[in-house]
Amino acid sequence: MHKQPVDRLFLGIVLTLLIAGLFVFVSAAMGSLTRGESLFNNIVIGQVVFGFLGGGCALALVSRIKYSLLRKHALAILAFTIFLTALVFVPGVGMEHGGATRWIDLKFITFQPGELLKFGLVVYLAAWLSLFHRRIRSPYFGIVPLVVFFLIAAVLLLAQPDFGTFAIAMAAGVAMFITAGAAMRDLLLLGLIGLIAFAGMAISRPYFLERISTFLHHDDFQGSGYQVRQALIAVGSGGLLGRGFGQSVQKFNFLPEAHGDSVFAVAAEEFGFWGTTLLVLLYLLFALRGLWIGAHAPDMFGGLLAIGLVTLITAQSFINIGSMLNLLPLTGVPLIFISHGGTALLVAMAEVGIILNISRYRET
Repeated sequence: MHKQPVDRLFLGIVLTLLIAGLFVFVSAAMGSLTRGESLFNNIVIGQVVFGFLGGGCALALVSRIKYSLLRKHALAILAFTIFLTALVFVPGVGMEHGGATRWIDLKFITFQPGELLKFGLVVYLAAWLSLFHRRIRSPYFGIVPLVVFFLIAAVLLLAQPDFGTFAIAMAAGVAMFITAGAAMRDLLLLGLIGLIAFAGMAISRPYFLERISTFLHHDDFQGSGYQVRQALIAVGSGGLLGRGFGQSVQKFNFLPEAHGDSVFAVAAEEFGFWGTTLLVLLYLLFALRGLWIGAHAPDMFGGLLAIGLVTLITAQSFINIGSMLNLLPLTGVPLIFISHGGTALLVAMAEVGIILNISRYRET
């Protein structure tokens, strides 16, 4: 394979998202000033150092490591990410916040291993599907292993509970399965299994049913709907052109997690319809160029890996945006490249580095 420079258009889109995201994040984080200047400094410094600088180093390093090495170590990567995710249930290691146990506390830093599990699942699925793509229509090499992988992720993620991360992992897996040549009957069966699992979640998990109810009944803005209500107020207040940078009112004492899950609502209030439309277009361009890189990868593993990683990032971003606009149920996943969340940003930057490395060997 002839090595080329990285795809500059894709890199330019990512850098534009990062720069725009930094401005939006810093403005949203100003809402924490009502709880003390030290908290604001900790949030911003932590995001810049761990997320942007650490993520930038991860991107630069990974983009120079040949992606095919991931195929050789796919099983070890999956096993390690499963082990890390299981550690959240170990007393004294896992950390609970907001009724969920999704973090590992290392005293000097906390991180969310579910982000790594998504990555490990995509790497192993890319290796598996590329190895058995000629027999992908056989249940023993196609849908059965895929369902087993999904069950492993479900056991670890839904127990936390973290339905949003699980849904994103499933979206990436299904996208890769379709690309590998899945039979229509298997896709229909997957859809049926998904509906049954969705119904089971709604019955067995009260918090899940509450969020579905909030989504379906747009006038129900009590309890779990408070965040949605405040987000819609912020979006509506922005109008066409927005209040201006740093002028959001909702981020002060009204909008929960203004610098986290709700950062898109702050962007909508400050930059309005046209500003957020440009932001959505950037994510769309990111997805299209990333899929183009996958389509021009030199082998099936590289193509499936690029498609899986692009789906992870774009699916999560659009789920976050959709939940802030009440187009999707609230899941609590961060907006990649913008929201506060060092683990999500660091992993996403490493994933971008892998996609850039795949682009070095693209077919012309």
